[in-house]
Amino acid sequence: MARKGIVIICNLDTRGEDIVFVKELIAARGHEPILLDFSMEEPPPFAGDITTEQVAARGGMTIATVREKYRSDRDAASQNQIRGAAAIVGELHKAGRVHGVIGIGGGTCTLVATSVMKQLPFGLPKLMASPMAAHPAYIDGYVGTRDITMHHTVLDIVKMNPLLRAQITNAVGAICGMVEMTLGTDFRFDKPCVAISSFSFGEMAVQAALPMLEEAGFTPIVCHAQGKGDRAMEEMIRDGAFQGVIDLCIGGVMENLYKGNRDPGPDRLKAAAAAGIPAVLAPCGLDILSYGGRADMLEKTKDRPQFVQDALRVQVRTSADELRAAADVIAERLNAARGPWTFLVPRKGWSSLDREGRPIFDPQADAAFVTRLQERLDDPSHVQEVDLHLYTPEFAGAAVAEFVRLFGATPARA
Repeated sequence: MARKGIVIICNLDTRGEDIVFVKELIAARGHEPILLDFSMEEPPPFAGDITTEQVAARGGMTIATVREKYRSDRDAASQNQIRGAAAIVGELHKAGRVHGVIGIGGGTCTLVATSVMKQLPFGLPKLMASPMAAHPAYIDGYVGTRDITMHHTVLDIVKMNPLLRAQITNAVGAICGMVEMTLGTDFRFDKPCVAISSFSFGEMAVQAALPMLEEAGFTPIVCHAQGKGDRAMEEMIRDGAFQGVIDLCIGGVMENLYKGNRDPGPDRLKAAAAAGIPAVLAPCGLDILSYGGRADMLEKTKDRPQFVQDALRVQVRTSADELRAAADVIAERLNAARGPWTFLVPRKGWSSLDREGRPIFDPQADAAFVTRLQERLDDPSHVQEVDLHLYTPEFAGAAVAEFVRLFGATPARA
């Protein structure tokens, strides 16, 4: 087994034997532990392989300034150590010395370590072991859309004991297993990559579209449009990962407007428009809002049709006014598109819930959206209505055929 470099990010001034134990476990597995110390409060009991003085200096401050800032402006101190640590780890990775990163510690360590991890490439093993790993108020800030694995230690990383030893052993076993089995960060594709958004109420169309795209000469990459997945898709489009997108499930626009559980943030649909890549869009998800577990919002919308999957997943039918508001936003973003695009509207329903005979079905509200979208677009001919239901292989075929047409008609990609 090849020896792999694993960076351990921690603040040694509040840790000790537990971090030594981590190093010993990694070394015993046959890998090279590289201990990066970003201590900000006090001088550490022993030096890291990468010292806090080195981290501070790389971030732009002396360690004395960092310690003073820690008392008066803690965020400035933390941001300095994040900058320094990220720069050092990034260089080590480029030099081929880093194959994985593990963070061990509490709240401060979790912030610093995950901030460094976010700046490392997709595919590089990243694991954060912390009692903060399951904290609902912070987890989005720690992970965001990045491929960071969170290991919930339950216990604080303070003073070795049998229970903590078990958790640290599990965490180290996880990062060692990841670096031993990783496929790395150098991904190569021999066909153009196409993002396709998906979630459960549009899944049949997505599943049917995949072999069609492959047969047409593309590599489809499915992005789960549950808020984080479609936000990640937007970021990856901005990074140049995709040469086109079939965005069937754009309900995140509605979720952001009305603060649903699947809110991807305010940038939905902007990346493809700015990148100029071919795009086919469809309205799956605009017909519902996800309010499961939200007693206030469920009370506010109690008079509307609902679909209850379970206590945490309750879908509420959107109104014509809400759909008009979404159409305004979507039209504004599509009017800025630099590349070819088509918005396909299935007349028979927009999701598996939006079907004749089911409570969510509301063709009048759907029609209000289409009318407003056409009114607000600079060129309404981009909207094509088809006499199909979205949740069918036939609609998938129409979407793929239109994407192939747009892709082939783009001079830079033809």
